[in-house]
Amino acid sequence: MTDASWRTAGPGDVAALRDLERAANLVGLAHVFPADRFPFPDDDVLARWALVLEDPEVVVEVVDGDGGLLAFAAYDDDNLRHLAVHPDAWGTGLARAGVARAVAHGARRLWVLDANHRARRLYERLGWSATGVEQECPWVPHPTELEYAFVGSPA
Repeated sequence: MTDASWRTAGPGDVAALRDLERAANLVGLAHVFPADRFPFPDDDVLARWALVLEDPEVVVEVVDGDGGLLAFAAYDDDNLRHLAVHPDAWGTGLARAGVARAVAHGARRLWVLDANHRARRLYERLGWSATGVEQECPWVPHPTELEYAFVGSPA
């Protein structure tokens, strides 16, 4: 599926971006944000996506699927800001393609949850490395985020 058709997202995609982020987080980050203790912040994520889409410095690209978005990648000239793939499409190459698009645009930094082992393995396979810089995630329960820098050519 790496030949998937990416398109630029627009204001009409805000809810679909939120829905994809929710779907990916509920599966991939359930060990960090258990839904019974930390309900997904739908309204806050929706508002954040509206702001991201209004930012002229940020490119947001998506891949459409039959039931909604399959993937998104949001990046600017320096940072891969957001990346997600629907769990039904994990292992299809969409995450790798999204990272490659961001790198081709100039992104050389990103933040990833320390406990997001799946994403960290992907980034490391694609030439990214932890810088040693950490910060607190803004979402409750405020897990640790790690800064990664692109240090080599994607595999």
